[in-house]
Amino acid sequence: MRPFDPRVLTLAPASRRPVVALGAVGVLQGVATVGLAFALGALVTAVVRGGELRPAAAWVALLFAIRAALGWSVERLAARAGVEVSGALRRALLERWLGRPVEDRPGAATAATLAAQGSTSVETYVVRFLPALIQAASVPALAVVALLVVDWPSAVVVILTLPLMPLFAALIGRTTQEATQRRWVALAGLSGHFLDVVRGLPTLVSYGRGERQVETVRTVSEKHRRETIATLRLAFLSSTALELLATISVALVAVIVGIRLAAGGIGLQSALIAILLAPEAYWPVRRVGAEFHAAADGAVALSAILDELDASPAHGAEAHGLEDRSPVGLRVVVSGLGYTYAGSEAPVLTSCELEAGPGLTVVTGPSGCGKSTLLEVIAGLRTPTAGRVTSPRTHLVAQRPFLLGGSVRDNLTLGNDADPAAQWAALRRVGLDGVVAGLPSGLDGRIGDDGFGLSAGQRARLALARACLSTAPVLLLDESTAHLDAATLESAHAVIRELAATRVVIAVTHRRALIDAADHHVHLGLRAEIAR
Repeated sequence: MRPFDPRVLTLAPASRRPVVALGAVGVLQGVATVGLAFALGALVTAVVRGGELRPAAAWVALLFAIRAALGWSVERLAARAGVEVSGALRRALLERWLGRPVEDRPGAATAATLAAQGSTSVETYVVRFLPALIQAASVPALAVVALLVVDWPSAVVVILTLPLMPLFAALIGRTTQEATQRRWVALAGLSGHFLDVVRGLPTLVSYGRGERQVETVRTVSEKHRRETIATLRLAFLSSTALELLATISVALVAVIVGIRLAAGGIGLQSALIAILLAPEAYWPVRRVGAEFHAAADGAVALSAILDELDASPAHGAEAHGLEDRSPVGLRVVVSGLGYTYAGSEAPVLTSCELEAGPGLTVVTGPSGCGKSTLLEVIAGLRTPTAGRVTSPRTHLVAQRPFLLGGSVRDNLTLGNDADPAAQWAALRRVGLDGVVAGLPSGLDGRIGDDGFGLSAGQRARLALARACLSTAPVLLLDESTAHLDAATLESAHAVIRELAATRVVIAVTHRRALIDAADHHVHLGLRAEIAR
């Protein structure tokens, strides 16, 4: 875990501008801080010696105003940068996962933790820790240079003691990293267990086991609480240690300057400037140590997210040379295809052969023979363990189609940029236009996650309408008409036949009417075989 990982600038390009802007403002703050020390020294000297106060007072007022403006700018830039960087990382993470086959994606618990709490905690890292880190890289260096000009003995003291601050911070940070890592693991375990409980809650309640999970969730939550308290305790102790070291170092400068001032070895203005600049050399490093603890979760999450974005596919098609997604015309070719699920020894597909051109190809077979797996492999969602798949771009309609919580329009235009006229035309084709027109806002009417508010048949028809709007030359339909009643089944089959007139349509089905209308029929048993 590094204080700042430069990979964020390459893996999330949207973060470059806000990070550069924060760096520029941080340097300007350092210049203003040094200038203010000189102005305050001149003002106090003028007061003591009875000199002209207006020029020095004007400079002090101006520099205070500049520092205030720069501080306001840092707060605004940091808040905006936090949102932009967090959003850019979450977007890049989801795009990377969606572009990978299932085998190369992390587990549900890890994915939920990184995409939700992980990306959100990065915002705190950017808002609080990153500005402090930039100031720590610029202000001490400028303060030391100014001290060398004004009073080199004070500069020597600062140069000798200042490296102790990051050294202590690094030693403490290593322990903090271990504690934060344990807390992060506890959080991932809590998220994973909670996700499993929510998914299995209907089954647990049906068997009367729901109440037993309360104690399990309490135990996991208690572990996370203990790890959090341990991390906070360490943060308070380390901040105190850094404060003590900085205070002693500043006191050394003050004592040396005071003795030399009393002996006449240094002028009043130079002594004041040295005393004012010495704390500014240590303060940014102390702030980095304090803010690091506040943003430690973000630093760990950022490292984990960047590792995930930077990772090469372990089982990807490029590594095995099993898939070819280059344009090949309207044809899907599957040869010698085999697939075995992770953790299983028995393959679900063995030596599967399929060749589909424009028209309707249906796939049938008993439950569990691998029909859905075959479509997922063709769609690129899974990587075959044997054989080869050649296919152009595909659009998959799964048994339980993905419907996001939002408007009907959002769900229809997912993956395409169809205009409202085309959206209504697609809804009419599947017989869903009346339902949508009856919503309070029509196409802008909202539905819940997973199509909540619609029946199973309406969800299936909405997914079929989205397939009509897709520009993919290959449509993969997995039991897309299984939940339709007799009144809408015939019109849905008519839509599928219309789509097959211009595209490659591969449909898994048990419907006899669709099987009879197919141009090709592939039956999967123990081995895939051409039935007709």
